[in-house]
Amino acid sequence: MGEEQQPTGAPHFVGKKDELIEAKRSFRTLEGRDVLIISHQSGFYAIDSYCYHAGGELQNGDIEEIAGKLCIICPNHKYKISLAKGEGMYKASDPREKPPVPRWYSKGVKQRTHAVTESDGDVYVKLSEDACWVESDFYQGEKGKVERAKAAAAEKKK
Repeated sequence: MGEEQQPTGAPHFVGKKDELIEAKRSFRTLEGRDVLIISHQSGFYAIDSYCYHAGGELQNGDIEEIAGKLCIICPNHKYKISLAKGEGMYKASDPREKPPVPRWYSKGVKQRTHAVTESDGDVYVKLSEDACWVESDFYQGEKGKVERAKAAAAEKKK
C-alpha cells in the first residue's frame, strides 16, 4: 500500500480493520516516517518501525506481557518496548533486598508511538506531534538509515 497524499498532521488511512487483524503486523510509510501497525488482542498499536536501540526491525519481534504491559521484543538484541507508550523496559533487582527480587522497570519513553483509530471498519494512524526527541527518531533520519544499512550488511556477512 503506497503512501497517499494527505495533509500533514491528518490521520492516515492504513487499511481495513479485518485485513489488518488478519495480517497482524503491517508496515506503512506515512509522511516519510516508517511505522509498524500491530493488531494484537483486539487492539491496534502503531510505533516507529525500527528499534530505538540499534535500528532492528520490530516487525519480526515477539509480543509478550511484561509487568502488565504488552511489549514487543526486538529480535536483534531482545530490547523490550511497551506497545502503548513506547517505554523501554528492563529487569533489575535491588541488592539491598535480601534475597534480591528481580522486578521490571521503565526506562521512560524510548520508542515513538502513534494514535490509532477505527471508524466503520477503516483504521487510521495519526502520527505523533510530540516535539520532544524520542530515541527511535534517530532511525527515521538519514544518519539512521545509513546505520541500519551498515548493520544489515554486517549481518549478511555472518
